[in-house]
Amino acid sequence: MADSPQEIQKQVKKILLIGAILIFFTVVTVALSYVELPSHSLNIIVGMILATIKAALVALVFMHLNHEAKLVYKVLAFTGAFVTALFLLFYFSNIDPLVFKDF
Repeated sequence: MADSPQEIQKQVKKILLIGAILIFFTVVTVALSYVELPSHSLNIIVGMILATIKAALVALVFMHLNHEAKLVYKVLAFTGAFVTALFLLFYFSNIDPLVFKDF
């Protein structure tokens, strides 16, 4: 970690920059909620991509996961693959929804 005042100032600047980026992405997310993309699924996919970017920034910088051991990265890679699989399942379910004709 930081031992000198200069290193602490660099860390503070980095945290403020990440905070500004998070605020920017939040504004973009809210703005996208008012924009109608060609399909509702595309709106959700873009929103989830932005949320994933924001969550990664929070985890890496504010939770200090960017300085962890390799095992943590393996767990995060598995989690990322699992989340991607869930996103794909959601996407495929929207492409071919179940339709019950008797209801």
